[in-house]
Amino acid sequence: MVKFILARFQSFGPAFKGLFAFVKKEGQAKIHLLATIVVIAASFYFQITKAEWIAVVFAIALVWATEMLNTAIEKLVDFCSDERLPILKFIKDVAAGAVLVAAFAAIAVALIIFLPYLSQL
Repeated sequence: MVKFILARFQSFGPAFKGLFAFVKKEGQAKIHLLATIVVIAASFYFQITKAEWIAVVFAIALVWATEMLNTAIEKLVDFCSDERLPILKFIKDVAAGAVLVAAFAAIAVALIIFLPYLSQL
């Protein structure tokens, strides 16, 4: 049983390596990191409710996850072919569109949560 549990913990290693590599190598990740820090700081400052925290956490996670998947898709497409094929452009554009949808949703969450707090300042 201990061996099983240790194996599960070790499986997190590659995931953390991927996360740190993403933040280190990708410019968009640095923008997301800054936005994440600002939103979390604002959440503490305004002492948002538990329900609001849930929305903030999920919005942040959605943007990070879609951006990381978009990056992985772009790298894979670039690795597989140097050609500028319409289907490859479509794949990359759709992946980027997923990030845009997530970002718009996160902005909506932020506006819904923080505008009332900001209006009380």
